[in-house]
Amino acid sequence: MTPIALATLRARWVTFVSTFVALTLSVALVSAMGLMLGATFNLPERGAERFNTAPAVVYATDVTWDPALHDPGTRSLAAAKGVDKDLVATLQGQGRTVVDRSFYAQVSGQRMRPGLAPLGHGWSVAEFGGYTLAAGRAPNAADEIATSGATVGQSVTVLTAEESRTYTVVGVTKAVGFEQAVFFADAEAARLSPRVEAVVSFAPVDALWATVGEKALVLTGDDRHRADPSLAGDRDAIDNTETLLPITASVAGFVSIFVVASTFAFAVVQRRREVALLRTVGATPKQVRRMLLAEAGLLGTVASLLGCVLGYVAAPLMTDWWIRLGISPEWFSVDGSFSFWVWGPLVAAFVVGLTVALLGVWAASLRAARVRPVDALREASADTGGMTRGRLVTGLVGLTIGLVAVALVGFVAPDLVLIPNAYVPILLVPILALALLAPVAVGPIVKLLTWPLGRLKGAGAMLVREGTLSATRRTAATAAPVLLTLGLSLSLLGATETVNEARDTALRSEVKADYVVYPDGTPGVSRAVVDRIKAVPGVDVIAPIMTMLYIEEPEGLDENDGQAVDPAELAKTVELPVAEGSLADLTDDTVVVPDLWGKDLGETLNIQMGDGTRVSLKVVAIVKATPGNDIAYLSMKYADTAKYARTGLARRAQIKVHPDADRGAVDAALKQAIGGSGARLWAASEWVGNETAEARKINSLRQQVVLGIVVLFCFIAIVNTLMMATADRRRDLAVLRLTGATPRQALRVFAAESLLVCAVGFTLAALAALVNLIGLRFALTALFGSTPIVVPWGPVALIGAISVVLALLGTVLPAALALRTPSVELAGVRE
Repeated sequence: MTPIALATLRARWVTFVSTFVALTLSVALVSAMGLMLGATFNLPERGAERFNTAPAVVYATDVTWDPALHDPGTRSLAAAKGVDKDLVATLQGQGRTVVDRSFYAQVSGQRMRPGLAPLGHGWSVAEFGGYTLAAGRAPNAADEIATSGATVGQSVTVLTAEESRTYTVVGVTKAVGFEQAVFFADAEAARLSPRVEAVVSFAPVDALWATVGEKALVLTGDDRHRADPSLAGDRDAIDNTETLLPITASVAGFVSIFVVASTFAFAVVQRRREVALLRTVGATPKQVRRMLLAEAGLLGTVASLLGCVLGYVAAPLMTDWWIRLGISPEWFSVDGSFSFWVWGPLVAAFVVGLTVALLGVWAASLRAARVRPVDALREASADTGGMTRGRLVTGLVGLTIGLVAVALVGFVAPDLVLIPNAYVPILLVPILALALLAPVAVGPIVKLLTWPLGRLKGAGAMLVREGTLSATRRTAATAAPVLLTLGLSLSLLGATETVNEARDTALRSEVKADYVVYPDGTPGVSRAVVDRIKAVPGVDVIAPIMTMLYIEEPEGLDENDGQAVDPAELAKTVELPVAEGSLADLTDDTVVVPDLWGKDLGETLNIQMGDGTRVSLKVVAIVKATPGNDIAYLSMKYADTAKYARTGLARRAQIKVHPDADRGAVDAALKQAIGGSGARLWAASEWVGNETAEARKINSLRQQVVLGIVVLFCFIAIVNTLMMATADRRRDLAVLRLTGATPRQALRVFAAESLLVCAVGFTLAALAALVNLIGLRFALTALFGSTPIVVPWGPVALIGAISVVLALLGTVLPAALALRTPSVELAGVRE
């Protein structure tokens, strides 16, 4: 049957070009996304930076700590405590050592450079990072510093976690590309940061390992990069890419595979007359299946190979697009060498493409080859039985799974709506299920949509209605890409905007403050600035300082976020949703925890703090929280531990003005208090929008990437499918022409059918999106309270309009080309 398959490919080139294009683009998309995903597992290695010339570095860290499971800027308990003081003393007894203390320090008015952390060090460690003096000398006194971007003799204010103090610049260093450093005299650095980040040792490495044991790591060679600030910065920079790529790849891959399989199956369904003739002349079902599979194998092999080549070329272009969007860091790239992370995704994409082609044809060929010759000829004249038993069962099972999943999200696990990688695949299920069930829905939907047209005069409306109803397979197949396009647009865009609105509403209800002091060009607000704000008459201030709680559990340490707050100010400035207990009971010996931790009111938690101290705190209140905001509250007694576990800075300061205070005077005093501190004063209402702007930006980027790729592929599928369907209807055009219809009238009938197909797709898309968004509303109501559904109708309408235009082009252009053939000849031509 292979020669017949080759001849068929040549004869039916229009149909096969469409399936070839669909498969090629699908494999290109899958391979490009696979190459990008592989690149995240094979990130470029950087050499040592801060300790580039150090012989060996003793560094405290936890090898089991997974940064992907924790917020940027957090540390494991071992890293938070730093190198033990007794160990430092022992190392100093073995020979020359240099102690590195790394902490937040920033010259006032000097903004953070993108990707570079503002850090302070003792001068003695500068030599190992390649720092050299461009002017001046090294700092020796407590009030002297060396830094870049200043002049010798200049008096500057340096911001640290606890204070802002004036220093004299005695040395100007050349800037480096891995951090934004301020160097102090070693004694001053020790005063500002008692925690020891690392120790450079000149002792033999074997002796160092014997001394260190399991207390720390001994880093040499390229391993010294583990102590560089850029390592954490790189992890933070690649976080959005690693988060977004899997969901984008899975959604885009799933949709493209579904469309390709449907396209191949539709191509087989279109050839019922050919199959009937083959069966009539004696071809067995096995031979028919073998011929169809041979065609799919030949087409799939060539298309998959070409798709892999296109994917290999497109991956760097797609990576550049992600970099321009701000999702990926500038140094992220796809490896062009022939490593496993390159040929692995390409081979996988080729196998997926060929398999999808074969499976798409195999499922349809079973039914096509199973009929008797006479039945095949009879069936070739009509197209009313669009639903096979297997498709019906699969569609019903998929719809059931989709409804159950939506119900579970809405009533059992609402937190899933805040986790895109888990929630987006759930949105896909009802859409794909309705695409499978489309042949069942075509009849009722078409009758409903065309009911008003029954009163129109003329045969046009009747022809459109009956032509669509008599070809349920074709209508369902051509409506499926429209359903996918608009269904995904409505569901994804609606879910994203609704979640954003729910977060904003929750934040507004939580903030009772009148003003918010927020970092401006700095990573946080120092305690010195907070103290100045508290000194303003007529205000209550709360400035939570982020720290870590390492809770001792039977299975090990459970690392959690905590905020050190002033208990007296907490209730005055923040409206927390308390589920049990009372915030008024927060003291130095108690703690307020989120409900997601699963702790009981009155339970005593054994906790290790970042500085290594052990405390036992009683749970006196439990607050409702959402994933990502499950933070405990402790008294200010534990604020100093933040310098170990994090930066020691306050994330923000919230200010409540007393009712009898002079607002004008308070406003002026607050502006004066934060002057030169790297902070900005916001009205609380304005700050809420600014606070959520970054989250909205990230969500918007997710929309653009996921939806952009998927919708683009669906647009191509719309054109492909309608071109295939129209090219197969030359006899219908001939019948219209022979019965007296003008070319313009014939094109109008075909265009009207195309619009009706789009309307069917839009209706099914609306049903799928309605199911998804109703479940989303129940979930968000459980998390945040009453939440309205927000749909960005502008982008959705634009996507719908483009779908309609493409559908019309995919129908009218091939029909117009076919009409150039005389009607009598057209009636006898198949392709």
